[in-house]
Amino acid sequence: MSDAPQNEMSEAAPEGEGAVTASSIPQEELARLTDDIVGALKTVYDPEIPADIYELGLIYRIDIEDDRSVKIDMTLTAPGCPVAGEMPGWVQNAVSSVEGVGDVEVTMVFDPPWTPDRMSEEAQVAVGWY
Repeated sequence: MSDAPQNEMSEAAPEGEGAVTASSIPQEELARLTDDIVGALKTVYDPEIPADIYELGLIYRIDIEDDRSVKIDMTLTAPGCPVAGEMPGWVQNAVSSVEGVGDVEVTMVFDPPWTPDRMSEEAQVAVGWY
């Protein structure tokens, strides 16, 4: 099993489908956008846990559409998290700062519920669980 979070990365995947479909964005540009988006997500931290939201496994899906808009499905460590109202805005701001990204839509989802096994080894080390 990989040390990376169990995130589903796809570009231009239709709603409700996990399949990766062809994109009109050149492959090199798509790879750069994906890397830069992940980098931006790694700048957003859960204020109660010393690890970023990507390594915590809070990002469930990132879709890069042909118009360069980005749709992100994310969750929280707990539905009652005190920053539940603020976190999507933090994610939207971080990803919006990536060069070449259009509109950013962040959707909070709670199915499946987050569990600590979604954390990367890096996050486990950061919280002292490894």
